[in-house]
Amino acid sequence: MNGPNEIMIRALDASEAEARIDELADILVDAVAHGASVNFMAGFSRDQGRAFWRSQLAGVAAGDRLLFVGDNGAKLVATAVLGFAPQPNAPHRAEIGKMLVHSSVRRRGVGRRILAAAEDAARSAGRTLLLLDTQSGSAGDLLYRSCGWIEYGRVPGHAFTPDGRLDETTMFYKILDAPHAGAKSSM
Repeated sequence: MNGPNEIMIRALDASEAEARIDELADILVDAVAHGASVNFMAGFSRDQGRAFWRSQLAGVAAGDRLLFVGDNGAKLVATAVLGFAPQPNAPHRAEIGKMLVHSSVRRRGVGRRILAAAEDAARSAGRTLLLLDTQSGSAGDLLYRSCGWIEYGRVPGHAFTPDGRLDETTMFYKILDAPHAGAKSSM
């Protein structure tokens, strides 16, 4: 069993996610309450958090997305979703979303570890290009840059922050594997 300061990063299947839906909702509510621009506005409730995570479960059950969590042995404290691109011309691509770390455990390397787990899973699934977006200048922005993600654009006024301010979003990508030497284009 993990001690209080040990956080295990692991994937959660759909049935365990449903069983722990309140913990997942609490992480999302905490993120919004602390100003994270993650699609929701101030006043976001636990019921809304449960509804969001339940909307993700079919994709987790089908294998279209993987849900990673940070688990301290007593409760879940972090999340990241790895969504596989469904398009026939994108079997190499995936997206990271809902990369959240509860405020009680921030600045302890949990975000870096859960991001690495999602990247490793993408690589294992044959995905070589990852995408994500985040509020420009946020803690996530700094984390992604420090983990080797590359900015490819910014959109001013892309999304509202929870307190109602319109803010800029930065788009990032990361290439997981270099093309094989000698590979030729079919063009």
